[in-house]
Amino acid sequence: MATDKAYKVLAKQEEISNNQAKELIDRGLVFAGDKKVKIARAEISDDTHFRIEYPSDIEIIYQDDNIVAVNKPAQIDSYDIQDAIEGAELLHRLDRDTSGVLLLGRNKIFIEDAIKEFKARRVQKQYIAWVEGVLYEAMEIDAPLLTIKKGKAFSKIDHLRGKKAYTKVTPEEIQGKKSKVRIEITTGRTHQIRVHLASVGHPVVGDEQYGSRTQSKHMLLHSSKIKIFDYEFEAPEPKSIARYK
Repeated sequence: MATDKAYKVLAKQEEISNNQAKELIDRGLVFAGDKKVKIARAEISDDTHFRIEYPSDIEIIYQDDNIVAVNKPAQIDSYDIQDAIEGAELLHRLDRDTSGVLLLGRNKIFIEDAIKEFKARRVQKQYIAWVEGVLYEAMEIDAPLLTIKKGKAFSKIDHLRGKKAYTKVTPEEIQGKKSKVRIEITTGRTHQIRVHLASVGHPVVGDEQYGSRTQSKHMLLHSSKIKIFDYEFEAPEPKSIARYK
């Protein structure tokens, strides 16, 4: 059976350039059967049929002269949303695989004030996630995080060099050996929720970087609610989380 590199097979199937095919694979949008194609240069049968799952359209929840609240789809970079909304600047970021409320500012004074609110930990942030294992009781995780940004960002608990990070986890539903949880954070460290949950044996479903062994189209973590100043925004759960089986 003849084989070729995955990106070349995809490029031929879709009649696109090799670079375009590589980008689609790197963005996590390409599937063969039920499995995500992770390595663009992996050898694969040249009669493999790929499926590309593009993210849903960007939905603006609210906007005025100060702020834009977006319901960010999973598998879209926060900076891509900033580029798509003219005259708006990110106030914070969500991981590419995380869906939900994302905030952008529209004028310099508001942006500066909002960033101060984030730094002062006065912004209320709530998330929903499915995690590995059964979680019966609420827990608080107070463990400092160190982020290493060589290549792909990676964070770990480090009590000597880490920055303060606090996460509160409350179970909402149990299904088989998975739990649906509500998460509140007062700090916003890189990969904070993912690392903290993994550290107590409950990585987010689909988060292979931090130990999930469950195949999923994307990581099942959703920014459900944010409150800043007198603004409060909520994003409904995507089907992948609301109807997880």
